[in-house]
Amino acid sequence: MSHHVRIYRGLSRRERAGWIMGLTPVQAVTCLVLAVPVLWTVSAGQFTDALLLLVVCGGIATLVVVPIRGRPALRWLAHLLLHQLGAATGWSRWQSAAAAGNPITPDEPDLPGVLQRIALPDGPPLRDRGRVCLIHDTGDGRWGATARLTHSGVGLLSAEQCERLASRLGTLLLSIGHRDVVDRLSLLVRTVPDDGTEHDIWRREHEVHNAPDLARRAADELDHTIGNASVRHEVFVTIAGSEDALRKPAAAAGGGIEGRARVLYRVIDGLEDPLKSLGATSVEWLSGSALAEAIRTGFNPDSSAVLRAGHISGEPEDGLPKAAAGPVAAPPSSMRRYDHDAYSTVSYSVLMPEAGTVFGSLSPLLAVRTAGERRTLAIHYEVLDSRKASREVQSLRFRTGVLRDYKSAKGFSASASEDREASGAQAQERAVAAGHSLVRFSAVSSVTVPANWTVEDHAARLENDSAGRFRLLRLDLAQDSAFVAACLPLGIGLPRSRGGLL
Repeated sequence: MSHHVRIYRGLSRRERAGWIMGLTPVQAVTCLVLAVPVLWTVSAGQFTDALLLLVVCGGIATLVVVPIRGRPALRWLAHLLLHQLGAATGWSRWQSAAAAGNPITPDEPDLPGVLQRIALPDGPPLRDRGRVCLIHDTGDGRWGATARLTHSGVGLLSAEQCERLASRLGTLLLSIGHRDVVDRLSLLVRTVPDDGTEHDIWRREHEVHNAPDLARRAADELDHTIGNASVRHEVFVTIAGSEDALRKPAAAAGGGIEGRARVLYRVIDGLEDPLKSLGATSVEWLSGSALAEAIRTGFNPDSSAVLRAGHISGEPEDGLPKAAAGPVAAPPSSMRRYDHDAYSTVSYSVLMPEAGTVFGSLSPLLAVRTAGERRTLAIHYEVLDSRKASREVQSLRFRTGVLRDYKSAKGFSASASEDREASGAQAQERAVAAGHSLVRFSAVSSVTVPANWTVEDHAARLENDSAGRFRLLRLDLAQDSAFVAACLPLGIGLPRSRGGLL
């Protein structure tokens, strides 16, 4: 029996398309200003000067208009100058306060780069689950919370099961769109090397001391062979809402951090069942120490073994302090990778194909090719409210329809892509009018290896795994920010200004 497979189309469309021949207002004005001296000299009959000005102004216009790997040349130049300035002045070099010998406050996070704007206050107890750590992004004015999920993945599921999960994910996002206090959901999956800590502890506790030597050697060889190739999956989900949306209900709930926490707890209460319907067997909302461990293992995967061994043995009782969540040191960021502790990470933005994609198609990005490397994939969703969604789809339908109608009036036929854009815009408008939501999203992937490995080889393997499915845009000059979006479960990954790169 044939089965309908849901194909997500239109995901490659730019979030903010230019109105004037695809140009933004700033680009259009710049081109007009550059055209003035050329036209002026032509009108004065100075054709030689006009030709020289055309070459100069045309070159500048090209730098302003033509994108190269996602950014116009002048924007690349500005980012390069800022990057070099940060490296020359030492602004991009970072060392933890503890490593520098400075006094620390255990409950104050000590994090590098863009994470310095993050505060991690503890909320009040959530029923029998203890205190949940809030994530306060003081830069964007957002509040959130993170949960660790236990999930078996979607790699072995049938097309029918994937379709069912896709439908449930859509329902979950739709339910978030109907809430007034949260609008973002971030899903982060990390494929990390399994160091075998639990197995080693179990084996020490159950080992038979008078076992035959041959059996002992065979067990050691199996542990060595299988252990090197074993991986674990860490799955996190983060929800977040803006300060503007939380302010009034938080004031009614008592105000301050506790009021905002109580408002978020009401959302958390309603999310556990939808998350379990997506295949999660357990949902654990993270406390301050648990979130600190999730951040710490993001920077240093090797620390996971020590932390899990401590949990199994029952020490320490208070867990990892927030001040120890960050790396020990981060040297000035390279243009093409991010170095942290003894690791290097390369991060990419995942660009969706024009032909569309299906649920679960991103899973090859998490397939580890070499024992010891780590891969991550983060998808950040923002559900637009109904008014903004209606405005967006109407604007898109108008833009796509104007071009097609103009060509038709002039006797030209529209291209297949223009017809597809126009029909897709009309379908989106009908769907929003029927009560569906519009979702902004970004997908970021990364590969992490020990610093003494050649990270470029592993980055190339990640690019090979996406070939023919997606296009990976390496986020040069922004690798430190891209690392945060791809590897850390803090819900950071969507730009504040629409149309931004990150």
